[in-house]
Amino acid sequence: MYAIKINFEQKGLDPVTLKEVKAGDSLLEVLLDNGVELHHNCGAVCACSTCHLYVKKGMEFLAELSEKEEDFIDRAVSPRIESRLGCQCILQEGSGEVEVTLPDQTQFLGE
Repeated sequence: MYAIKINFEQKGLDPVTLKEVKAGDSLLEVLLDNGVELHHNCGAVCACSTCHLYVKKGMEFLAELSEKEEDFIDRAVSPRIESRLGCQCILQEGSGEVEVTLPDQTQFLGE
C-alpha cells in the first residue's frame, strides 16, 4: 500500500494525503477516485499533456518514463526534470510514499 501526498500550486488548496492506495492504479486514477481534479483531455491514453504533474518523492515506485510520455511532457506547460503524466504513473507492486505537486488547473480552458 502507498501513501500519496498531493500538493497544489493553485492558491487556496491545502495539501491532501491519501492513505492505503493500492498498486496497479495510475496516479491519475487515484486522484480522480478520491475527488482530486486533474485534467485528462485525451482520456488517459498518453495522447496529450493535461494530466501533467511533478513527482517530488517516490519516482522509484512508478512505472518508468517511456519515450512517448517524454514527448508529451515536452509539450506541457512548465515541464521540469520531475515532470510526469499522471495517466502513465502506474504504482508498482510494493509500498511507500509518493509526493506529487499538481500544476494550477485553472490555466486550462474550461475552468
